[in-house]
Amino acid sequence: MTYHLPAGKALGGPYVVDVTPAKAGWGYSSLRILELPPGGSHTFDTGDSEWIVLPLTGGCTVASTDDFGHSAFELTGRDSVFSAVSDFAYVPRDARTTVLAAEGGRFALTGARCTRRLPARYGPASSVPVELRGTGNCSRQVNNFGAAGSFECDKLIAVEVLTPAGNWSSFPPHKHDEHRPGEESVLEEIYYFEIDGPNGFGYQRVSPSGQGRGTDVLAEVHGGDVVLIPDGWHGPSMAAPGHHMYYLNVMAGPEPERAWLICDHPDHAWIRETWPEQPVDPRLPLYSAPSQ
Repeated sequence: MTYHLPAGKALGGPYVVDVTPAKAGWGYSSLRILELPPGGSHTFDTGDSEWIVLPLTGGCTVASTDDFGHSAFELTGRDSVFSAVSDFAYVPRDARTTVLAAEGGRFALTGARCTRRLPARYGPASSVPVELRGTGNCSRQVNNFGAAGSFECDKLIAVEVLTPAGNWSSFPPHKHDEHRPGEESVLEEIYYFEIDGPNGFGYQRVSPSGQGRGTDVLAEVHGGDVVLIPDGWHGPSMAAPGHHMYYLNVMAGPEPERAWLICDHPDHAWIRETWPEQPVDPRLPLYSAPSQ
């Protein structure tokens, strides 16, 4: 199994990235990246999964029809993932959904197999909690648009992470591949990367935890790359000097409770104790959520 999918290696139909449970060999998490020209549209059936449509560049209209009726949402979107928090739309399982982009754009469809059908909803950018994690060169920004405590889904957890140039994020290395109630939850995870500036790159590490497949990855990542994490200690995610790093995390799993519960690598957990002694990187936040 290949866990690092360079840009262009995860194609599927109209998508420039198409990761499904069947392709990943797991049970829940999906990610599709859809590119549309001006006036372009794409219709898909949500099937047995719930989805969040998140603009990466540009805006769009998201229309969804199911047995309960029809919903349509206008998403303002943004110029890029490095410029602003975006609004988004949630569409339920067992629905037909159309994404229409009058001026074109690129859109992430983050999905998870689920059993409950929740109503289609609009998520305003102003409601997205923007969190700063870590300090010093471990500082990063997290846009918690689809986090467990921020927006209701059945299984899906999705967040954006922005790592300033030269910093490390997803550190200390952590995992979520064992069922330990109240301490750790089982979650499959997808990382989708974008890098700020021409010729930018970063690195992603995943090391075996003794669980599951023994996932072992050390990859140079570029814009459009994907890393699959079915198990293992993941981190750091390293941004090269001169280039901010963005990644979109999509997570879902079999747990009855939708929660992000992690275990830090015992060799590196001590780094958290040093954070109160250092300031947060003054470059953060790169931007904040707009006021209502």
